[in-house]
Amino acid sequence: MTENFRIKDYLGDRELYRQMLKIAIPISLKSLITVGINLMDTIMLSEMGDAQLSASSLAGQFITLFQICCMGIGMGANVLTSRFWGMKEHTSLKKTITIMLRFLLVFATAFTVVTIAAPEWIMSIYAPDDAEIIAYGATYLRWLVPTYYCMGLSLTCTIVLRSVGQVKIPLACSIFAFFVNVFFNWVFIFGNLGAPRMEIAGAALGTLIARVFELLFICGYFFFIDRRITYRLRDLTMRCHDLTREYFRVSVPVLISDALLALGNNAIAMVMGRIGQAFVAANSVTTVVQQLSSVLTQGISNASCIITGHTMGEGDYKKAQRQGYTFLFLGLVIGCVAALIILVLRTPIVNYYEVSPEAKTIAFELMDAITVIIIFQAMNSILTKGVLRAGGDTKFLMVGDILFLWVASIPLGYVAGLVLHWPPFWIYTMLKIDQIIKCIWCYFRLRSGKWLKKIKPAEQSA
Repeated sequence: MTENFRIKDYLGDRELYRQMLKIAIPISLKSLITVGINLMDTIMLSEMGDAQLSASSLAGQFITLFQICCMGIGMGANVLTSRFWGMKEHTSLKKTITIMLRFLLVFATAFTVVTIAAPEWIMSIYAPDDAEIIAYGATYLRWLVPTYYCMGLSLTCTIVLRSVGQVKIPLACSIFAFFVNVFFNWVFIFGNLGAPRMEIAGAALGTLIARVFELLFICGYFFFIDRRITYRLRDLTMRCHDLTREYFRVSVPVLISDALLALGNNAIAMVMGRIGQAFVAANSVTTVVQQLSSVLTQGISNASCIITGHTMGEGDYKKAQRQGYTFLFLGLVIGCVAALIILVLRTPIVNYYEVSPEAKTIAFELMDAITVIIIFQAMNSILTKGVLRAGGDTKFLMVGDILFLWVASIPLGYVAGLVLHWPPFWIYTMLKIDQIIKCIWCYFRLRSGKWLKKIKPAEQSA
């Protein structure tokens, strides 16, 4: 391989960028709208004080745990649906969706039962010594009980639509949901238009109304209107035994990986909850900035997963390898841009929030750490959530997520925050050290070519 050829591999070609932007821009815009919703929620609740803001943030961690599990279920299916779409295996595509939806309903039921039965216990995991946060958080969770089915169905159906190039419908849904959420938050948090002043319960109710809207919009289109996949409610009863083994071989490691990642993030939230309200409030402020600066990374990650899946479905593995290098290079560029965005936005955003002076001081230190971490996070996200996952290398990624998060980030963050009482900059750096390690780990995996796995359609997998 000559040097010129290697440079070309890293830069990619015009057609790749065209495909990538066609998929990534709508997904990034959808992510940006989601960040806008979170931003408005945080700004509105910050006026109620650190306790309610912290409670919604910590209770939201449990909701996020379910959301990441849904993404694991959906993205696990996405590895297969994008590949089958490239192979033009329509029957296998529908069977994958059926297994995914059945799997999802089991998870949604489990989370619903736990939330109904023990909201205070859930909150005590995050803030065991703060009765005020536990009480507020339990109220927040009770209002959001129905959201598991709404969020799960709309999210997984959205992922499937994206895998076949349908990205505009989810974007339109998010635009409308943004206004629905913000409007009803404004009404119920503050008691406007004659509504009762509900404060944190109003934030939960506004979110629930938006989730119901998303369910009706996305699932209404998916099950009754879509003409590309043509999946209908009656397909939920179709026989899928000939694809079940292949589905679980590819998808379960994705679910385990994302679930353990979610549990790890919850463990990190537990560490923060034990440090104090000011640290949790500061992290709530920085979380929105992190999300804002990483929306393009999410779009590129999803695009790289879909494009790589289609390319491998067509049987061109060498092209998929070259595209992998291009996406990695883009991750480096986007990470640096994200770091600059954080440096520019951190002061006006932190100062805008109605949080305590202590929380603001901590928030600035966390911003400094995020500026460094986000560069590595952008590169490894595009590989772990995109290229390598689409290649079917899900077991390898599962091992990496388990190893680095649970062996490095969580214990180091615990020691730094609760034993050594280091400054917030170093506590956060230790809590996110897995992002740096995974970036290096996945780069060498990409170079090896061992991530390119074959997937069998339904007729061959029995």
